[in-house]
Amino acid sequence: MIPKSFIQDLLNRLDIVDVIERYVPLKKAGANYVACCPFHTEKSPSFTVSQSKQFYHCFGCGAHGTAIGFVMEHTGMGFVEAVEDLAKSIGVTVPQEASTVPQHKVAPDLYDLMQSATRYYREQLKKTPRAIEYLKGRGLSGEVAARFGIGYAPDDWQNLKAAVPNYQDASLVETGLVIAGEEGKRYDRFRDRIMFPIVNVRGQVIGFGGRVLDKGEPKYLNSPETTLFEKGHELYGLFQAQKAIRAQQRVIVVEGYMDVVALAQHGVEYAVATLGTATTPYHVQKLMRLCDQIVFCFDGDRAGQKAAWRALENALPQLQDGKRLGFLFLPEEHDPDTYIREYGHEAFEHELDNSLPLSGYLLRELTAQVDLRTQEGKSALLKNAQPLLTAITAPTTALLLRKEVAALAGVTQAELEALWSIKPVATPQRSVAAPPKARRSAPSALRPLLRCLVMKPELARELPPDWAAEGAEGAAIAAAADWLNESADETSMAALIQHFHGTVHEAVFATAQGDIMHLGDEFDIAAEFSGLLRKMQREAVDAEIALLEAGGLKTPAEQERYRQLCEQRKVLKAPPS
Repeated sequence: MIPKSFIQDLLNRLDIVDVIERYVPLKKAGANYVACCPFHTEKSPSFTVSQSKQFYHCFGCGAHGTAIGFVMEHTGMGFVEAVEDLAKSIGVTVPQEASTVPQHKVAPDLYDLMQSATRYYREQLKKTPRAIEYLKGRGLSGEVAARFGIGYAPDDWQNLKAAVPNYQDASLVETGLVIAGEEGKRYDRFRDRIMFPIVNVRGQVIGFGGRVLDKGEPKYLNSPETTLFEKGHELYGLFQAQKAIRAQQRVIVVEGYMDVVALAQHGVEYAVATLGTATTPYHVQKLMRLCDQIVFCFDGDRAGQKAAWRALENALPQLQDGKRLGFLFLPEEHDPDTYIREYGHEAFEHELDNSLPLSGYLLRELTAQVDLRTQEGKSALLKNAQPLLTAITAPTTALLLRKEVAALAGVTQAELEALWSIKPVATPQRSVAAPPKARRSAPSALRPLLRCLVMKPELARELPPDWAAEGAEGAAIAAAADWLNESADETSMAALIQHFHGTVHEAVFATAQGDIMHLGDEFDIAAEFSGLLRKMQREAVDAEIALLEAGGLKTPAEQERYRQLCEQRKVLKAPPS
């Protein structure tokens, strides 16, 4: 695990303008920098970067965050990958806290070794007419083959002897390029195969996929799991497709390397493939960070149907309202490669535009398994749907699907939720109740208070011990105060924003960031916060005094409380010292 203190120190040492300008050209505009947003299509710049505040905010699509968040969103890297990449850019090493999970360090020379193997395979392709003719027969141009780094592994047992200084080097086995057999004998894993380098989001080769030229088994052979390569985390073609995915705000997930390359050859450049494994939750998370729509495109045969259902099951917990997932099933005799070669780019795009939405696919499959004309069929529908729908955390999607399934089963949404023993989606979640004597402030009044806390997190220490408030802003302020008490003495706006990235409070903090972009650096945050806090406390005291007066002050305890409140009101109304 990466220590929290290191994350804060990293954000303090980075300049978000330098980080973002590696990917997007920025233009100075007053105190901030602007650009056309890289996360949605626009003609005039609404993407704003604050150098003094060290965060970005798009007033068009709402994208927001820190330098770490930007790298994650723009490249599809996970949190740890993004932190490591940024740390490397300023020459610092990421420390690791003690963990029960084994940590795998990757030696830089392993990446160099994979790059050497890639160069060797590409050179061999140029020397092998049979392999060149195979690729031409599949409709691939030299330009596309070069873009994906496609090569050829000759039909020999120890080809890589010519590519590396020492064929006995343990790194060859560690990276999966060579297999160590009995009695110390070694041989290449890939022989007589078209080689597809698997590249991570940083552009480093981490594995290979090899396809037979003629008949043979297995048809595709992948690198094994290594310290470089984890199949469930990587997607073939993502590095090459990132720019097109962002431009189209759509990605196609297919099953094979050749599908990705053939689609790119015909102008569909936003396709990726899973690597001999089912679509995983990590794949879905990574792609959702890059675009608004994911289309799973599988063959129409039994294997394709099975892969699609597995993708749906793994995608459900990752769903986000506003993101679209669809399923495209091609005719049984076709895969994406053969379909686009026969019918062309326009026809394939038309099929994508008419892909089946996740909700439609889910309901189609659920209802196909039962007879809804019978009570038994309706009961089976509810039973089969329960584990799927309860896995969905996206509120709107969960609500609409529950309504649909309830209607199909002939019950109300409330009855369905009671049967499954789950909370109603539509019920707003209240924050923790305040102490009896503390009046809760209206959420609208809390927005400027939250804004001050985002700009200067240490102000949370000035909140009274019995402070509490309702609503999203109140919950976010309470969470910020808790975070401050647990964190290091020194805090920053960027550290706070990064800490709450991906939490239930993220949207509230994002709104505050948008407000802050309009405030100049000369704004007196401490004075504003103090004034707002005194005003809220004064209003709470006035309200409790009015309540006691209305009751007639009948008991000695009420009279004493009234006296205390009047004294407190005098103090609060006095000018601040």
